[in-house]
Amino acid sequence: MRVARSLLLASMLAGGALLAVPARAAPAQPRVVSVMETGGTLQPGEYLWAPEGVPPGKLAIVADLRRERLYVYRGGVEIGRTLLIYGADHKPTPTGSFPILEKNRDHVSNLYNAPMPYMLRLTWDGIAIHGSGEDVDGRYATHGCIGVPDEFAALLFAQVRKGDTVLVTRDWMPEVYGTEGVRFAAK
Repeated sequence: MRVARSLLLASMLAGGALLAVPARAAPAQPRVVSVMETGGTLQPGEYLWAPEGVPPGKLAIVADLRRERLYVYRGGVEIGRTLLIYGADHKPTPTGSFPILEKNRDHVSNLYNAPMPYMLRLTWDGIAIHGSGEDVDGRYATHGCIGVPDEFAALLFAQVRKGDTVLVTRDWMPEVYGTEGVRFAAK
């Protein structure tokens, strides 16, 4: 019935003209034309960053919670990749498409009094991408934020602008990235 209520509301707002409005739009998918070769699996603290020779273009960021990877694309060409940490079970990282609302190089969390260097705010209730030390790996979790190695966070911070899009998802482009980073339950 959720869709029916949305259609009724849209009809009332449009002065009686019926407009089809979905209950919730699917997150925007960045266009990808080229990805980086890793030469192996990234280890904690490692990252790839190669924007040289890539023409100017719109920046898009994808955080894949299943693979624990963050991908950066400029004009559809992958220019960066790293491991990430994300929200613990009791404070999960939300999925969806988010614009970067604010940038703050030296932010400190007002909730946890914790440094969040190179903070890129995704929501006004405290979710952000930020530096989380050098050895970012799956042993750690955040309070819903996306943590990346500090050095990578600095490089990303220098490239992004307010309004650039971040897609937070699970299992991003499995046909391209395969099972890199995917953890399988022991049998």
